[in-house]
Amino acid sequence: MGSRHFEWIYDHVGHFGRFQRVLYFICAFQNISCGIHYLASVFMGVTPRHVCRPPGNVSLVVFHNHTNWSLEDTGALLSLGQKDYVMVQLQNGEIWELSRCSRNKRENTSSLDYEYTGSKKEFPCVDGYIYNQNTWKSTAVTQWNLVCDRKWLAMLIQPLFMFGVLLGSVTFGYFSDRLGRRVVLWATSSGMFLFGIAAAFAVDYYTFMAARFFLAMVASGYLVVGFVYVMEFIGMKSRTWASVHLHSFFAVGTLLVALTGYLVRTWWLYQMILSTVTVPFILCCWVLPETPFWLLSEGRYEEAQKIVDIMAKWNRTSSCKLSELLSLDLQGPVGNSPTEVQKHSLSHLFYNWNIATRTLTVWLIWFTGSLGFYSFSLNSVNLGGNEYLNLFLLGVVEIPAYTFVCIAMDKVGRRTVLAYSLFCSALTCGVVMVIPHKHYILGVVAAMVGKFAIGAAFGLIYLYTAELYPTIVRSLAVGSGSMVCRLASILAPFSVDLSSVWIFIPQLFVGTLAFLSGVLTLKLPETLGKQLATTWEEAAKLESENESNSSKLLPTTNNSGLEKTEAITPRDSGLGE
Repeated sequence: MGSRHFEWIYDHVGHFGRFQRVLYFICAFQNISCGIHYLASVFMGVTPRHVCRPPGNVSLVVFHNHTNWSLEDTGALLSLGQKDYVMVQLQNGEIWELSRCSRNKRENTSSLDYEYTGSKKEFPCVDGYIYNQNTWKSTAVTQWNLVCDRKWLAMLIQPLFMFGVLLGSVTFGYFSDRLGRRVVLWATSSGMFLFGIAAAFAVDYYTFMAARFFLAMVASGYLVVGFVYVMEFIGMKSRTWASVHLHSFFAVGTLLVALTGYLVRTWWLYQMILSTVTVPFILCCWVLPETPFWLLSEGRYEEAQKIVDIMAKWNRTSSCKLSELLSLDLQGPVGNSPTEVQKHSLSHLFYNWNIATRTLTVWLIWFTGSLGFYSFSLNSVNLGGNEYLNLFLLGVVEIPAYTFVCIAMDKVGRRTVLAYSLFCSALTCGVVMVIPHKHYILGVVAAMVGKFAIGAAFGLIYLYTAELYPTIVRSLAVGSGSMVCRLASILAPFSVDLSSVWIFIPQLFVGTLAFLSGVLTLKLPETLGKQLATTWEEAAKLESENESNSSKLLPTTNNSGLEKTEAITPRDSGLGE
């Protein structure tokens, strides 16, 4: 059954009435939990300053010309390099020089001078480490000593999570097609709570990573299936705005991460509190109905009719008989013979040179948007000042960014807004790099502007991609872009980790890619006011017909949103996060 025929239902029962609004905000609320878990590692995976633990009880601590320090305090003073050390005298008279990843025992125990040129022997940190607890009492890093030669294990916390996101979007999209949207929504939400709690009480690093991996799968699965579920209940007149603003609820999760991190400085308690945000949805998700789309696809016509009747009752409109819709579908212009659906492979996105160039450009924009989105968020702890306020502000600016996209894309066009956003992001990355670290407030403001710009681009590329391709490969184009996006989200944490080599490496990567993407975006066709392409020939004519048709056609924002949702199944769709 064609999805266009379902607009006939919405014309009767309402496109975004009271029934749809209630369902929308219930499902959108759960997006907050997804946003929380996607960025929880910003604080949970913090590596505090530290020194090797000495092999005995300490009687004296010396750091440069200062004495009477505690080891915890001196750990906070060590530079990120390996030159500084803390000298301690043990109660048995031994003198040790403690650095971040090694410790040296002095052969001469009669000299208490900080500068020592005599012989000494190096030992590994087999007794563990002493961490600075001024900011965090404990993190996942301090829990399992993920520093020095085990630092690479800490660097895998976020990338492995994002790999779980990639697998979850495919896995649960498939299950939702087979079992229904409602079942998968309940299963993924329950999984988010259970795996979130399991991560908080993990007994070792590997259990923690396994819990986080499955948490990523169910969180991604919810985003994908929740998006499709909501879109299948909303008519085309409200579908574009509703789909874009689902991102805003994800951004609220970022705000809660910053607030919880500020109030709770013990990682397992922090993780447990964040996991409870999903409880309200679990308690009320059982009232959510299955979508009429899926019920009709399974031949469960009576159940679908009951849902439509309930929608009409809630919206105070007249219901409609699905039997009439089925009759209309069977007696369409193609007669009684079913339409044969042609399957297309990834190679069809490289149909010819122009389409291939368009595909590579679109993939680069997806990659840049995701890399920039997560780099700005994960790098908030390196901007200077209060890291909790930094993340909070970078989350706040996302919400007006999505509103800006919804308004501007129908005023000045998709291509113009996207290119402007990418250039603005590139410029702000350059500004951040030249601002002295002591003026960190200016750096935070610049980062906010950059996050606003990259958020706007990230929110727009989903719709723009759907409009750039013909119907036969529209789903494939958006799905492939989403996969490229998730690849970037896996690489983003590694980019942020490279800030230990040079603090501006994340901005350099994002700024360069954003500028290149902006230049290439200008070569893409404008789709505002253009009818959606159904064939390759129509897609190829977008550039040449842009000027002549833009003044004659009304904007097709809602239609494009409709077509996008029609073509995309849960297996290859989802929010770009």
